[in-house]
Amino acid sequence: MLNVAIVGTGAICPSHVKGYLGFSSKCKIVALCDIYPDKAQKLKEDFHLDVNIYDNYQDLLEKEEVDLISICTPPYTHAEIAIGSLNAGKHVLVEKPMASSLEECDAMNEAAARNDKLLSVVAQNRFTTPMMNLKKVLDTDLIGNILHTQVDSFWWRGHSYYDLWWRGTWEKEGGGCTLNHAVHHIDIFQWMRGVPTEVTAVTSNTAHDNAEVEDISIAIARYPDGSLAQITSSVVHHGEEQQLIFQGEKARVSVPWKVKASISQENGFPENNSELEQRLTEVFEEQPDLEYEGHPGHINNMIDAINEKAKLLVDGIQGRQTLELITAIYQSANTKKTVSLPLTEKSPFYTREGILSTVDHFYEKGKSVENFSSNNITTGGKY
Repeated sequence: MLNVAIVGTGAICPSHVKGYLGFSSKCKIVALCDIYPDKAQKLKEDFHLDVNIYDNYQDLLEKEEVDLISICTPPYTHAEIAIGSLNAGKHVLVEKPMASSLEECDAMNEAAARNDKLLSVVAQNRFTTPMMNLKKVLDTDLIGNILHTQVDSFWWRGHSYYDLWWRGTWEKEGGGCTLNHAVHHIDIFQWMRGVPTEVTAVTSNTAHDNAEVEDISIAIARYPDGSLAQITSSVVHHGEEQQLIFQGEKARVSVPWKVKASISQENGFPENNSELEQRLTEVFEEQPDLEYEGHPGHINNMIDAINEKAKLLVDGIQGRQTLELITAIYQSANTKKTVSLPLTEKSPFYTREGILSTVDHFYEKGKSVENFSSNNITTGGKY
């Protein structure tokens, strides 16, 4: 039985609580921590938890017998809490994005390796049946070499979304929609397609003048074989329609699932390849549905990995790769230059200090609120 503590009791925390409660035979939540203890107290009462409450993670680590720490705090705090927890001999599951900089990611991974503890970065969208099935399709190479990838990470957030004190700031949130919303799809993109070698990007803020950061970005990525990918990150798209499309030599496949395969006529115009379409659909549908999806799926994988019953699907190295691609987008947009990957310590965006001294502010954050009266998360996105 693993003892679990959750640090940060904001909007995403209930997803962790529900996930852990679903595996009561494997784990028990024993503590909640938040700089606003009344928020933790309310969560305790809402879920009828038998837990201790702390207003700082250091006291929690000192006083509680804990095996696993879930970190649900703003991004700028992730590295400090994760490294402190790992050094205290705890496994760590940290919410996305992994940290505010690649330097912090490297320090987190070093602490995990040095202490022989698991570090995982939440990527709950991987743990869905459609995404797992699409990955299996791509692994078969039935569509041939991938020529073009389209990532549409479309979300919508009202103007007041950035009124929360830490949101919309480079210092506290670390970035805008590219980092904090599209991170899900960028993670899946690099998991399925691999990391490109070049990125060219532009960013803008079109509808949120209470935020320093972008509310839309468009990036073009290039691979050594000349294939391209386009990644759009947004919080200005009504309907929140999201998709990943992979165009191969022989067929296109996507989530939401759609398949189209063509063969060439003598004159070069397309003719439908229904046989390949049927085969690809069979591969997509023959995989069994996941028993646990989303946060429960990721939490179950983390628990089983700690108990050495499964391989950790999303570790700190993969979390870093996702942040590296996002960092390249920011570097390209701010320097107005194409950026080569991998990024090294020489990158002006490698450190948090480098980012803060280099990035443009679209607007200066004005009014702010400490907390919203409701933390209810509504979203039209499925993937």
